[in-house]
Amino acid sequence: MEPVIIDYLEKFEEKIRQHLLKLCTERGVLDGKLLESEDIREYWLRIEPNYIADAAAQVAQYPIVSVAWAFYLGMAVAYCWDMDWNTYQHTKYEDFYGDEGFDNMDDHIVCDILGIVADSEEAKSLVAMVQTLAQDTVSMIRHEQIEPQSPMAYYVFTRACAAMFSIGAAVELKKLGYDYHKLG
Repeated sequence: MEPVIIDYLEKFEEKIRQHLLKLCTERGVLDGKLLESEDIREYWLRIEPNYIADAAAQVAQYPIVSVAWAFYLGMAVAYCWDMDWNTYQHTKYEDFYGDEGFDNMDDHIVCDILGIVADSEEAKSLVAMVQTLAQDTVSMIRHEQIEPQSPMAYYVFTRACAAMFSIGAAVELKKLGYDYHKLG
């Protein structure tokens, strides 16, 4: 891939990440900082091809879902990282599926992994927030006016999912009590 295209994609991903970080900060679920872990990032890079294969198949009919599930997946991976990364780092991507596969991954993650009660205020608030973030992300992708189903559309979509994953992980890390502190 040409360096100018790589530069464009990196800037696009960072633009989405910063926008989502701002929205999450406004909602009080982040504090203006992207909490992250190299372990979590490396896990995404390992499972990204599988996620993108599932999500890309849904993008025409369910564009919001296609990017939203990356957020939930980020939350689940951050939760597993906190619980016992030595055990969970080997978790297969498909283990995050719900009983209907990719289609209800969100419900499985929210209820069965994160332990949030379905239909609770916490669950409703989370779903509303993720929907807003995903709608904004899809809007930002469309704003780029890239030819649908082109190689560039694929790369932009992949970068958007990566941004959603990292924000989902950051939200869960914050919920678990992690924060950045200056040393010394």
